[in-house]
Amino acid sequence: MDSLHLILCLLNVFSSYTATMLNVVTIHAIRKTPSLSKNLKTLLLSLAVSDLGVGIVAQPLYVAKLIIDSKDNNEISTEPQNAIYTACLIPTHLFCFATFFIVTVLCADRFMAIHFYFRYQTLVTHKRVVAVVVLVWAVSAVFPLVRLLIPWNIMYAVFGISESACIIAATFFSVRIYLSVRRHLNERQVLQLQQASQTGQIINTERLRKFAIMAVHVCLILMVCYLPISVVLVYVVTSGSNNVKTHLLLNFGLTLVFVNSSLNPLIYCWKVKHIRHTIIGLLRNAVSKHN
Repeated sequence: MDSLHLILCLLNVFSSYTATMLNVVTIHAIRKTPSLSKNLKTLLLSLAVSDLGVGIVAQPLYVAKLIIDSKDNNEISTEPQNAIYTACLIPTHLFCFATFFIVTVLCADRFMAIHFYFRYQTLVTHKRVVAVVVLVWAVSAVFPLVRLLIPWNIMYAVFGISESACIIAATFFSVRIYLSVRRHLNERQVLQLQQASQTGQIINTERLRKFAIMAVHVCLILMVCYLPISVVLVYVVTSGSNNVKTHLLLNFGLTLVFVNSSLNPLIYCWKVKHIRHTIIGLLRNAVSKHN
């Protein structure tokens, strides 16, 4: 095994462990955090499950694929026939696309919560959120199956277009969220809040802003992790190049995509106090029981 493949294997083994452990704890913490709304809890749990799938299924299979690839330093075939390639392909596309789509939906949800918070409960019901999450997982499951039926260059083009559309949408929602949080609430919203408080309606705007900023940070980290492989995919499609060098670039880009699954739980802990306290409590209980 050459040094580059060894580095990739070590990075993915470590990232797989951190993604698995952090997301297992995070899923339990989200379920035990009563302050989260049903919609936000559903989206965060879905994101954590997809990140857990990356760490517990996709990355171990990817490490096996890297080991097989390292045995052949010649031109990489555009249609590998080994079973491990197909076994790695399906969960990788499933969980990575689910993560990408759910982050976009999360940003859209927080955008709706800020800009339409008096109509939010009516517009964004829990049943609708669940329906969108189910649709996201269904679409994410279709992608790897379609990949088995179409040429690699068309597949890369489809992936590139899908990722670009999600990046544009998530960027739009994130910018609007950031601008709204920075200026807080405009005069009209302040008046509405005062009127609402007089009629007995209580709205925790500070908590709303914190959850919105969390969504923005999740989106920014996702873009940092996904943009490199998107650039490589665009290059491969436009140039028609699919050799050892581009294959290696795709491997490093995909490794960075996998790292995203380890970073998301850290963002939850950093930005959401209630989740952080729940996780700290779980760790303390685990340590006390162990001792």
